Amino acid sequence: MEEVELFLDFNDTIDFEQDFNVQDFNFSGEEEQTRIIKPKYKKGIKEKQLKYKYAKDMVKEIDIAAGFRAYAIVEGNFYFGDFIEALVYENCLLAKEMTISTLSLNQNNVDSLEMLLKHGYIDKLNLIVSNYYFSHERHALIPYIYRKLDYKDKFQLSVSRTHCKLCCMELDNGQKWVMHGSANLRSSGNVEQLMIEENPSLYDFNMEFQNQIIDEYKTIKKGVK
Repeated sequence: MEEVELFLDFNDTIDFEQDFNVQDFNFSGEEEQTRIIKPKYKKGIKEKQLKYKYAKDMVKEIDIAAGFRAYAIVEGNFYFGDFIEALVYENCLLAKEMTISTLSLNQNNVDSLEMLLKHGYIDKLNLIVSNYYFSHERHALIPYIYRKLDYKDKFQLSVSRTHCKLCCMELDNGQKWVMHGSANLRSSGNVEQLMIEENPSLYDFNMEFQNQIIDEYKTIKKGVK
């Protein structure tokens, strides 16, 4: 009896006569009518349904003339990283510098960036990821990122307390693009919003603080083999 009393004292003593009432339970099978209803469940999109084709189709709808701006709500049937790849590859762009800030990414995103980097579509690549991601992937995708993207001294990985979802590109023709929205590189299966625009002032504003993060929280010593 003493052990039971000690256990109850530790968790604040329960007054069974006051707190427990059999009338609180519905045995009739009928639900009480209230203003609050259960949310409708929407099935997620399976990974095999996430296709580069959908990212490519979206890219075709964007007119990338100087000063353009495009805003979209996307249903999550492709990886955001695939959109970056499609945008660059399908338009034959050359990014003098690309800086991506994301909470997280997956192997598909890494392979996508590797293709752009090693085939000459990106001359300099900066990737900023969160501390959370780095700590959880330090024995898996983080070594994979270094192995795949640390190429000809063109890559830098920085790790910081970031929740930004940004992609900034300076092209060889002088244009400066900014992509921002709700999606991480590996985001899929959810409704996301995305803004892409050619906007030098917005690019410079974002790169000012992005460069501070890159310089302070970089993980690769350039020039060291």
